[in-house]
Amino acid sequence: MKKHISVLSLSTVMIFCAALLCGCGTTQTEPRITQVAIIDTLLGGMYDGSATVGQLKSWGNIGIGTMHQLDGEMLVVDGVVYQVKYDGTVNRPADSETIPFATVVNFVPTKKIQLKNIKSFKDFEKQVPKYIANRNVPVAIHFKGKFSFMHTRSVERQKKPYRPLIEASKNQAEFKFKNISGDMVGFLFPKYVKGMNVPGWHVHFVDKDRRCGGHILDFSLLDGELEICEIYDFRAVFPAGSDHLAKLDLNKDRGQELKKVESSRE
Repeated sequence: MKKHISVLSLSTVMIFCAALLCGCGTTQTEPRITQVAIIDTLLGGMYDGSATVGQLKSWGNIGIGTMHQLDGEMLVVDGVVYQVKYDGTVNRPADSETIPFATVVNFVPTKKIQLKNIKSFKDFEKQVPKYIANRNVPVAIHFKGKFSFMHTRSVERQKKPYRPLIEASKNQAEFKFKNISGDMVGFLFPKYVKGMNVPGWHVHFVDKDRRCGGHILDFSLLDGELEICEIYDFRAVFPAGSDHLAKLDLNKDRGQELKKVESSRE
């Protein structure tokens, strides 16, 4: 098992420290985000997995990310890890498979609300924040319900030498579904996480039969229950001894790249 450098932050204020991680599960009861690497390492083309699926499940029961070599979209729903492949199929990867970037949390809802008739992702972005007490901390969400429309994407597995994500994502596959039920999970991050994670909303979807899903680009929501979890503890885990990480320029502002990566290619 690879060693990692871990970074702790956001226990009310941003606090950073370094330590070696073991692969054992957390015993804490308060919600804590554990993040594998940072979004700028992924944008820079660091696609080799460093944490295992087994580790990820020990760190959280809700989350999103991608798989080794950028092989599709990944999400964690109720402690189960799903991989949405480039062809749209859904797999359950083995605990030994690895992940280059992910954000997971031991999800403890602070609020539950019923949602109905939300016409678009933009409408969701406007309506949901009014239910969040503290907008200055990360928030995880889990929505289970019905959608009249769902628009998702997945990305193609990459081969070395890896291209930056803005280039790799040009070949993304997009999927559109009508009258579909399932789970939407993800995060709302404040703008100050720029470079660490995705500022704003970042959500993934898997249908109730676990046959389709992906990174959400847009949707129309009919009805269901939304669970909200405010988070005051944050840990980022970097792969120790990674030549790619050592050579990557993390001082570069990749904000515009991220905006293009997160959008539809249509």
